[in-house]
Amino acid sequence: MQGGLQRPASGSALGRGVGLTQVASLGNQLGAATGALAFPAIGPVGVVAIRQLVAAAVLVPAGRPKFRAMRRADWLTVTALALVFSIMNTTVYIAIDRLGLGLAITLEFLGPLALVILSARRAIDLIGGLVAVTGVVTLVNPGPTSDLLGVAIGLVSAAAWAAYILLNRRIGQTMPGMQGTATASLISGVIWIPIAIAWFTAHPPPLWAIGLAVVCALASSVLPFTIDVIALRMLPAGLFSTLQSMHPVWAALVGLVILGQQLTPHELLGIGLVVASNVLVTSTNAVRARRS
Repeated sequence: MQGGLQRPASGSALGRGVGLTQVASLGNQLGAATGALAFPAIGPVGVVAIRQLVAAAVLVPAGRPKFRAMRRADWLTVTALALVFSIMNTTVYIAIDRLGLGLAITLEFLGPLALVILSARRAIDLIGGLVAVTGVVTLVNPGPTSDLLGVAIGLVSAAAWAAYILLNRRIGQTMPGMQGTATASLISGVIWIPIAIAWFTAHPPPLWAIGLAVVCALASSVLPFTIDVIALRMLPAGLFSTLQSMHPVWAALVGLVILGQQLTPHELLGIGLVVASNVLVTSTNAVRARRS
């Protein structure tokens, strides 16, 4: 998110910004669902491999990183971000495969929500955290039939998303434009080349599965990143954070419509509590920021 002072946005700019965030959020979940359709042929690892390679092929020319101008600290940060890319994408797709789209994305969403809650020190933030924890327990419904490994993998993806935000924040302070993200995408792509060769040698991919994975990469990586940069110029940071609450909602709807994944009442309640927690914490923080 952008720091510093931000000019008040006009009504039309706010409307466009809100619309763009929802296009990005919906596109992200449509991409994830499209990738899930390829799981039977190439598995989550195959989808992640293609996503990482396509993202690098698109983002590196767009970001045009200046490698010679990068310092040692910059290289360490973008390398860490590249590893986080791999962990975040791999774990969330494995979680989607095991738990379904709505549950997996809601668990992953706990990463950025935790950062918001932990960075604040008010009673309302503690309440928001308790609501989120209640939502997760309701969502997972621990019992003998629960996929605890799937839940654990989903929580790893949440931690990776939180790390992604922190590393991007640092990169944004030290490297201009998209150079940091482009470099991290390049490193991640290089890491995934041997993995892709080994995986697809053992699991020869049909063209239709490759096509679905490419669509996944464009919709879940390239589209949201590009749109979010534009939307953040139109929206206050607090409102942008609150609007991210739609990720689990869109995931539940897309999972139902495209993947036929129906959620039980307790799962819907759990998702609702997690979303409500984010709205509560980010909206009240935004109001406090405007008054200070």
